[in-house]
Amino acid sequence: MESDENSMTSSFNPSKRAVVLLSGGIDSATTLAVAKDQGYLCHALSFDYGQRHKVELASAKKVALAIGVLDHKTLHFDLRGIGGSALTAPLEIPKDRLPTARAHGIPITYVPARNTLFLSMALGLAEVLGAYDIFIGVNAVDYSGYPDCRPEFCRAFETLANLATKAGVEKAGRFQIHTPLIELTKVDILKLGVSLGVDYSLTMSCYDPDQQGLACGRCDSCQIRKEGFLAARICDPTSYQT
Repeated sequence: MESDENSMTSSFNPSKRAVVLLSGGIDSATTLAVAKDQGYLCHALSFDYGQRHKVELASAKKVALAIGVLDHKTLHFDLRGIGGSALTAPLEIPKDRLPTARAHGIPITYVPARNTLFLSMALGLAEVLGAYDIFIGVNAVDYSGYPDCRPEFCRAFETLANLATKAGVEKAGRFQIHTPLIELTKVDILKLGVSLGVDYSLTMSCYDPDQQGLACGRCDSCQIRKEGFLAARICDPTSYQT
């Protein structure tokens, strides 16, 4: 496992720091803006895990620079060795699914144990930094049916975090998993982000972008994105293939 670090500033107040998971999409960008707005000094954390839409990492870097973080790390590990997902294995990305179809079942774009792994890495970084707040942009309303985006999962991981760490056992502090978007619709998320100054033209949501980085416009994630901008009556700044 390797990491890349991009330091944004050299001075900070250590009294209120947070680790923020940053994928480069709408939800994670908005979550970073929320954490900043709440006064946290943010350490952004992204992952290169062998995903087919690796272009999202370039978006994460742009978002981190635009919103402003103490540092931005990218950890490298390869989930293609596990597979089981259209994002990490040579499986077909579902396209042109209707909202009724997206509302049922767990799609093939679910990556086994992804958020468990991401939060575990964030927890390790937080413990090293002496930070006790971890932000993740999961959503249980306008999402793709992923089981690790549910409130029950996040509460369970918070319990684990305080049982599995030296800092938790020694009562040096209590880890909290913050999910500010968990009960918001995509419209609510977009309006919140706009109010906080998020530049959504920097973000990427597509599961199957082309070699130029243009979004397909047809995968579940693109459709949720397009529908959200349309319902929020906000111009969608995304460059689509068609």
